[in-house]
Amino acid sequence: MSATAHDPLDESRAPLTRERAHLAGSRAALRAMREDVEALDIKDVTANWVNAAVLSRQIDDRIKALADLSDTPLFFGRLDYLHAPGAEQAEGAEESKGREAPSSQGRRWETGERFYIGRRHVHDADGDPMVIDWRAPVSQPFYRASKKDPMDVGLRRRFGYTGGELTAYEDEHLSDPSEAAATSKLLQQEIERPRVGPMRDIVATIQPEQDEIVRSGLGGTVCVQGGPGTGKTAVGLHRVAYLLYAHRERLARTGTLVIGPNRSFLHYIEQVLPALGELSVQQATVDDLVAHVELRGTDEARTAVLKGDARMAEVLRRALYAQVTLPTEPVMVVRGSRRWRVPAYELEEIVRELLAREIRYGAAREALPQRIAHAVLVQMERAGEAPDDRVQDAVARNSAVKAVVKTVWPPADPAKLVLRLLSDGEFLAEHAAGILDEDEQKALLWAKPVRSVKSAKWSSADAVLIDEATDLIQRTHSLGHVVLDEAQDLSPMQYRAVGRRCTTGSATVLGDLAQGTTPWATRSWDEALAHLGKGEGVIEELTAGFRVPTDVITYASRLLPHIAPGLTPVASVRENPGFFEVRAVDGVTEVVLACEELLRNEGSTGLIAADARVPALAEALTAAGIGFLAPGEETTDQTRLTLVPASLAKGLEYDYVVLDEPQAVVDGEPDERTGLRRLYVTLTRAVSGLIVAHTGPLPAQLTA
Repeated sequence: MSATAHDPLDESRAPLTRERAHLAGSRAALRAMREDVEALDIKDVTANWVNAAVLSRQIDDRIKALADLSDTPLFFGRLDYLHAPGAEQAEGAEESKGREAPSSQGRRWETGERFYIGRRHVHDADGDPMVIDWRAPVSQPFYRASKKDPMDVGLRRRFGYTGGELTAYEDEHLSDPSEAAATSKLLQQEIERPRVGPMRDIVATIQPEQDEIVRSGLGGTVCVQGGPGTGKTAVGLHRVAYLLYAHRERLARTGTLVIGPNRSFLHYIEQVLPALGELSVQQATVDDLVAHVELRGTDEARTAVLKGDARMAEVLRRALYAQVTLPTEPVMVVRGSRRWRVPAYELEEIVRELLAREIRYGAAREALPQRIAHAVLVQMERAGEAPDDRVQDAVARNSAVKAVVKTVWPPADPAKLVLRLLSDGEFLAEHAAGILDEDEQKALLWAKPVRSVKSAKWSSADAVLIDEATDLIQRTHSLGHVVLDEAQDLSPMQYRAVGRRCTTGSATVLGDLAQGTTPWATRSWDEALAHLGKGEGVIEELTAGFRVPTDVITYASRLLPHIAPGLTPVASVRENPGFFEVRAVDGVTEVVLACEELLRNEGSTGLIAADARVPALAEALTAAGIGFLAPGEETTDQTRLTLVPASLAKGLEYDYVVLDEPQAVVDGEPDERTGLRRLYVTLTRAVSGLIVAHTGPLPAQLTA
């Protein structure tokens, strides 16, 4: 049968019954695996309470990872191989996460081996796999095999579920030349399935071009340019899950982090990795990473752009190291009855050497007393003494040495350094000379003097400057892998802040240049990767749209020549063109009626509007008795409408969307290009249908 969905009432009842039996058996095996872990007694295997606490936490995480979610299919596909799998694939099939993998040599692989592909590995009482983790090498052909390259797969079977119950299946005989390739109906149904609640995984629908990115190695940084509906966010999250599977021990030591644009977005995606059995990945915004001070202020657009400019890194470096002065007096160290003199020229040589090494300011300051002490020890040895390390440490703590260090290489506070740069015009001019012109320097300076770090009204851009200064003083801890989503909105200095978190690791950068809605939005991914410190990163482009309907993306793409010339438009591959209407309305009452109309459909609905219009719409919805949520709040069967300010719409998806007053969205931004980019974002949040409701004229770029 060629890519045709099988209904349980047709002649295929027997195969469906067998598949349901395998599902039931797999669930029973998963319960047994969980019970085995729950029954573990660690009393006699832990040396102390610390070991016991660590092991107990690991067991708790393992129990959570083995949870059987009733509404989530345990497996979604099956592969029937023509021949026995290779050694690497066999290892992947035998692997059981969280336990020692049995040797593949201990099992006789049969010709025509069959594997069920699912979200996690499940094995029976004998250790034989009943479900193979989607990340295992043996699972890869489920995503990449085709008629042109069947990858030794005779049959690929996809399963259809309704509320966790297996209700249909669909076969592709990849190695049968007489069977024509066909579009998978079940695949299309899964992609277009209505949604209520947070973002879900796409593990059953990953496409070949997405899978190549997901399975790319840990050593390299990947940047994914993807338009609306191309699945770039899901690809990034599944790449994390894959890397944790393939490099678990290494990433367990070094850590992984997902960075999103705001808390609403992070809440929307937070269930994806746990659904794939990964519980250890941290999530944060850029503001979270650089939270050195309380944020109570905002910047004008020009000032924010300047503070986010990469040139500020050099201004900060100059200002910091200008505190270092060359010694002009010798130091006299008294030990017992002896006096040891280190001349000024020798102290100067030590300081110059530390400056030339370009190590962190704080590390050099810690090294300076040891270097001075070493110079003293050399004199002691010449005098016939035999000092050891304890003597050197004692000399380094000598009051005279401490006094020299304090004068020559004073302690530095990153917040105070930035405070002085932004409030002292002469200090800024001294260290920005040749980097920033006079007008730029004036734009940076605060209008009123600030007395202290605590009283300053710090902005988000200020916090990034403080983070840069902090790293100049003390090296920032590096993680093993960082995923940066909606990266197009970051400034160069924000990229540097993220890059510091993965200097010895790698990154997955996700974004769409057409959706950049900040005054400092990224102009090119090559430039972004350079600021991130990953200039060698590979740029991949996703152009196939799986989530946004054809008519919607075609309409939104009218804006591309004005917001991102030269960018490849997204081509929707959806068979269902979706519902789309541009509707003239008479006030907010008719906007509310449009919401009521879309709420009659299954799934979630978003009402997106310019931020300034949200209060009036909220009042109208309340008056009409329609319950609604704010972005980040989880939709339920009872409340499926979310009222979304345009500024928070990025990255979110709804089955149906009412977009209120497009021109107001454009007018809500500081310039037209940014406004049109914001409009592009809001137009592309719908998965199944969109109503564009307007009272005033539409933007000319949409009507041309």
